[in-house]
Amino acid sequence: MMLIQGRMETKIIMIIDDDEDDRFFFCSAVKKVYPSYICEQAQNGKEALEKLRDNFKLPDYIFLDLNMPVMNGSDCLRELKSDQVLKNIPVVIFTTSMYPPDVEFMRELGAAYFMIKPLDLTTLPDELVMAMKVVSLSTV
Repeated sequence: MMLIQGRMETKIIMIIDDDEDDRFFFCSAVKKVYPSYICEQAQNGKEALEKLRDNFKLPDYIFLDLNMPVMNGSDCLRELKSDQVLKNIPVVIFTTSMYPPDVEFMRELGAAYFMIKPLDLTTLPDELVMAMKVVSLSTV
């Protein structure tokens, strides 16, 4: 956890995933490692874009699932990266897909990192820390 002038740093993480359980476990993992962080949620790309465009405080990171109804992850990423206000928010793809063309396509669209959802949820907190560190280092 980072301290800023004697207090814990607060960041906002957004998880966009249609699976309610995945969102719950994701936010629980964030709170476990970073108790001061806020975990915002959306169940698809359309809902996420609406929340992001209506919110004056944008997230520091977005974790985005690929396979969702209404608006999937690739369409959402495309929208995020074409929006002048949202395009600089680092997006981590958070999915079960290990299909190499998906990884390459998401990077071409502007994803900062590609993270496979772990089968063992006990590893999720450490994997989130790693993803955010890699993204932070690559955006410096």
